[in-house]
Amino acid sequence: MSASALELCELVKHYRGGEETVRAVDGVTLTIEPGELVALYGPSGSGKSTLLMLVAALLTPDSGSVLFGGRDVSRLSGRRAAEYRRREVGLVSQEFHLIPGASALDNAMIKLPVLGASLKEARARTIPWLERVGLGMRTQHTPEHLSMGERQRVTIARALVAEPRLLLADEPTGSLDSKRTSEILALLRGICRERELPGLLVTHDSDAAAFVDRVHTLRDGRLSPPTTETRLAASAG
Repeated sequence: MSASALELCELVKHYRGGEETVRAVDGVTLTIEPGELVALYGPSGSGKSTLLMLVAALLTPDSGSVLFGGRDVSRLSGRRAAEYRRREVGLVSQEFHLIPGASALDNAMIKLPVLGASLKEARARTIPWLERVGLGMRTQHTPEHLSMGERQRVTIARALVAEPRLLLADEPTGSLDSKRTSEILALLRGICRERELPGLLVTHDSDAAAFVDRVHTLRDGRLSPPTTETRLAASAG
């Protein structure tokens, strides 16, 4: 498949809270080119996670569109939206969603058999990804025997193992120490560039600016342009 840009066009998602309207996403327009990793900052409740869920087709916008691969993925049916997430999206969420009692290897490769890979092929494709996130010696450990940071790294390997065309990450380093944070952010940036994926990273970590191409801030559902300081910080990486 050829590389595709991600285009958000006047995206709107509002919620009713009693008599108040919460403008979670309020007219966001943004293009992320293939190979580009963009960070999205903002305080809690600013709409960052809502925006990510709209791009993942986990929510339907009130208006506007999410264009990827020449189609509006925000209007897909439930079945086609699930297929889009399985085949095209590498999603790293704040929740680990790991299967208790299953090894790190089995948890990380879970999408591959669904996509048609044999168990032997799935294991062979997954082990290198676990090694890349620093879990090469922990492939047979279950979630109960992994630290919070190690569980997060399993979810990152799981998101990348199916070779997605779009990378979405919601606080992917929230459970990691500073060394692992730098390693994982460098890995995500490298993957976007190597495979020409557009990537959107939601984070509170100000150090992430050194690993991305652009940083935008979301406040009250509205997106700010990147500042000069942000561009300089990003270019330093």
